[in-house]
Amino acid sequence: MIPKGGLNNMMKQFTKMQQQMERVQDELADLTVEGSAGGGMVKVVANGKQEIVSIKIDPEVLSDDVEMVEDMVVAATNQALSKSQELSQEKMAGVAGGMLPNLPGGFKIPGL
Repeated sequence: MIPKGGLNNMMKQFTKMQQQMERVQDELADLTVEGSAGGGMVKVVANGKQEIVSIKIDPEVLSDDVEMVEDMVVAATNQALSKSQELSQEKMAGVAGGMLPNLPGGFKIPGL
């Protein structure tokens, strides 16, 4: 049985963690990562919320095989999204790590 004061403290910690997670999610919209392919001929920038912000394609590559350019765009996009997910997980883990150290194995919190 959880003592009454313990439950109140746990709820306060949860509320604080939830506020911090919301703040971090807002910050993630402003943080960016870049994925590239073809030796940098295709660059894709994503924010920390896994949204594509921009795509840059070197004009020289546009004269190449269309399928190759498409493959480079896909590769650069996947790399940018992967980096964005890692960034998001890192930032969110920093919020939850100290507050919920004893979660059961396999337990997931949405957004982490």
